[in-house]
Amino acid sequence: MSGRLTIVGLGPGDPRYWTREAADALQTADVLYGYGPYLDRVPPRDGQARHPSGNRVEGARAEAALSQAADGALVAMVSGGDPGVFAMAAAVCGEIDAGPDAWRAIDMQVVPGITAMLAVAARVGAPLGHDFCVMSLSDNLKPWDLIERRLDAAASAGFVIALYNPISKARPWQLGEAFTRLSRHLAASTPVVFGRAMGRADEAVTITTLDKAGETEADMATLVIVGSPETRLISRPGREPLVYTPRAAAEALA
Repeated sequence: MSGRLTIVGLGPGDPRYWTREAADALQTADVLYGYGPYLDRVPPRDGQARHPSGNRVEGARAEAALSQAADGALVAMVSGGDPGVFAMAAAVCGEIDAGPDAWRAIDMQVVPGITAMLAVAARVGAPLGHDFCVMSLSDNLKPWDLIERRLDAAASAGFVIALYNPISKARPWQLGEAFTRLSRHLAASTPVVFGRAMGRADEAVTITTLDKAGETEADMATLVIVGSPETRLISRPGREPLVYTPRAAAEALA
């Protein structure tokens, strides 16, 4: 008898951001799979097995979870943020696509979560108020020249750009190169937001401009939002400014 695999988005970090559906899925599962630091966010439950794994074994993690679900277990795969945004939902679907027919018969469900882009945007105002795009700066699964072409296209088309996986110890230069690339299309005064560890005790948010963005530290826990030509700052006495992209394009108001 086939079991069930539920891929659960844990949001930006704090359990208060879990949906009710996510909490129910985690509570009722027989076994949990996930990247170790993400599993650590889920309180242990008596009788529930846990299988933590490393950051670069998504395929093997998905295979193990699918195999156990095919054997009849109620399995939950945890994923940071939203599982469909650079996360485990795509990894699981890829294994189903290439795997045995039995995996296609599994009852699979994806439970959404608040992705870092939305958490950072909510923290600073409304930078995603108009059209935007989302990119990963990691060149582990795509060539850097493709990333450059997409940065050029997004900036020249007037999108606000949310950047995931901006920098790591193994990839120390990509974010600086991305800012240099974007500077070909965007003004030096373009607002840039760095949001790190949103919803956690070490949360940090920095609002700066494109010409000074290289001075702000970032890591893999950081989400970067680069504004469009229409993104603006609203100053507020005694408070942080609001970062805001109007819903109406300038051409519509001309």
